[in-house]
Amino acid sequence: MHMTSRNLGDILGGADPDKAAIIDCREWHAPRTVRYRELEETVNALARGLLARGLQRGERVAILAANRHEFVAAYLAAMRAGLVAVPVNHKFPPAMVEAVLADCAPRLVLVDAERRAAVPTGYAAIEFGTPEWQALQDPGSFTPVRPEPREPAMVLYTSGSSGKPKGVLLSHEGHLWAVRMRLRGGPYDHHRLLIAAPLFHMNGLGTLKFALAASATVVLLPQFQTRHYIEAIARFRATWLTAVPPMLAMMFREKTLFEATDVSSVSAIRMGSAPVSEALMAQVRAAFPNARVVNVYGTTEAGPIVFGPDPGGRPKPDAALGWPQQGVELRLVDAQGREAQEGELWQRTPAVMLGYLNDPERTARTLEPDGWYKSGDLFRRDASGCYWFVGRVDDMFVSGGENIFPPEVELMLARHPDVAQAAVVAVPDEIKGTKPVAFIVPRPGTQPSEEDIKRHALANAPAYQHPRMVIFVPELPLAATSKVDRKQLERVALEQWKALEEQR
Repeated sequence: MHMTSRNLGDILGGADPDKAAIIDCREWHAPRTVRYRELEETVNALARGLLARGLQRGERVAILAANRHEFVAAYLAAMRAGLVAVPVNHKFPPAMVEAVLADCAPRLVLVDAERRAAVPTGYAAIEFGTPEWQALQDPGSFTPVRPEPREPAMVLYTSGSSGKPKGVLLSHEGHLWAVRMRLRGGPYDHHRLLIAAPLFHMNGLGTLKFALAASATVVLLPQFQTRHYIEAIARFRATWLTAVPPMLAMMFREKTLFEATDVSSVSAIRMGSAPVSEALMAQVRAAFPNARVVNVYGTTEAGPIVFGPDPGGRPKPDAALGWPQQGVELRLVDAQGREAQEGELWQRTPAVMLGYLNDPERTARTLEPDGWYKSGDLFRRDASGCYWFVGRVDDMFVSGGENIFPPEVELMLARHPDVAQAAVVAVPDEIKGTKPVAFIVPRPGTQPSEEDIKRHALANAPAYQHPRMVIFVPELPLAATSKVDRKQLERVALEQWKALEEQR
């Protein structure tokens, strides 16, 4: 990485220029290797071309595409040229894509062939791989624009699962800090990082920037497909996996393929974006005995760097997140606004967002004037100062006056020996207000009953947490970010609950 750079688009490491930067697996049977020299030249050519096209500093360039090397080059080039990169969730329905583009008002949309029809008329768009894409590139050297402090580098849109997507404005200096923090403890240039998480999301995008800054090699899948993910580990000798827990749980369900695949190359696994059950963590450790496994936490609004190891050297429990990283300030604030041992996590780091695009009211509700970001996530802090995730404020529901946090119940259910994955949502109830419903993915070769699951819950948790209905499913549905799609589960639970009520 150019450690003196102030431009987030100028992070490519000082590796051997002939080293593989990206192995692009969009064409599974004919992967494309892009070397550092070619990537650097393409980023410069695009930066020159964007400015030659008349785009002005601070204007936005939207990228609507599945993972591919051109996405990476376009993302870096826009920022290098002083423009604002806007990766757009290509799994949004057309109306939501249109709403995002209307909100960010891009001067140009860079798009893949599959998403070309999703770009509404009236927007200038260039499709990857076309003659127009080639013509956009103006080969030659380019000096990265030197951003002002707090100048925006990118806008990342939240998933929109609870309403209109929010555009999170992020700065060059904040995310350069995040990259430099992740580079501590290196070198990492020997790694091959397998990325299947979408690059419109902080998980995949943050890992990509870290890998390129570290002069490592990225094995880039266009999207997560369980069998390709497993096969890619052996095919490319991946050493580093970054995934959300449901991706790994789905991988273990491909038992025959996984057991026949050599995964001994993996030495690091970084899981985030969702709680990890004890059973899944045990599976991961058993399946990857050579790997260091880390459970991490981050947000789009406050960056990917929050927790780390204990400065005093105490081991971190598997289910915990850890202790605050250097440069990270944390508070836990209860419902009365007081600092507490359990409450909403407030964060202040150099990577905290500048605000929400075009939404000063939401910004004021979420971001304090002195830089504290209110995460909406509930945590507790133990006597050692270690932090533990409890749940999302907006996922919590009240049943009979008792607060229920789905992750807490899910982790309890996942301790049942026949349960591979669990997800808990609420359905309305006239007496209790709401009641918990559990979705269970059984372990291969087992057939737990609804009564088995209820007995386990009643024996291991307060009675109000036990699921009033258990729905067995072969797998949990995933949202675009590869997290469990709770909105879809809520719809299914409500339908089945109503059907059950009608039978009574």
